[in-house]
Amino acid sequence: MHPDAIKYIDKLKLEPHPEGGYFKEIYRSGEIILPEGLPSRYKRHRNISTSIYFLLEGSQVSKFHKLKSDEIWHFYDGCSAKIYIIDNSGNFSEFTIGKNIKTGEHLQVVINNGQWFAAELTDKDSFCLVGCTVSPGFDFDDFELAKRKELLMICPEFKALIEKFTN
Repeated sequence: MHPDAIKYIDKLKLEPHPEGGYFKEIYRSGEIILPEGLPSRYKRHRNISTSIYFLLEGSQVSKFHKLKSDEIWHFYDGCSAKIYIIDNSGNFSEFTIGKNIKTGEHLQVVINNGQWFAAELTDKDSFCLVGCTVSPGFDFDDFELAKRKELLMICPEFKALIEKFTN
């Protein structure tokens, strides 16, 4: 494991995440949005916003998953990471989050609610530390890991990618 990844995991008290990698919630708004103020996809109140640290290292990947809320990834340290996005119509997009904006990397990447997304490092000998902000705030009830068979039905042309980032 990369020494800086070990340092961040220890100092930030990161824990394993169900999608892959490590995380630690660092912010949860003290204010909430009541169900009547939210879109119908939410069944109960949500905090206005939440934020986590998220770290991938080596050959770890963030498996395809989706949220009911928008999520913004903010680059902090390490190598860049590829983020793959598939919307419910099967449209595919790819972004590289990192610090080299001269070559087209993005310091922030927005993933809209309801989109499947996955990520991997561009350098398997390194790590990537990002922050993830979710609004309305994250709740595990809003988190869904992709089922390979269902995602392949939406976009069979991305079979290799889907097989790599699902169980």
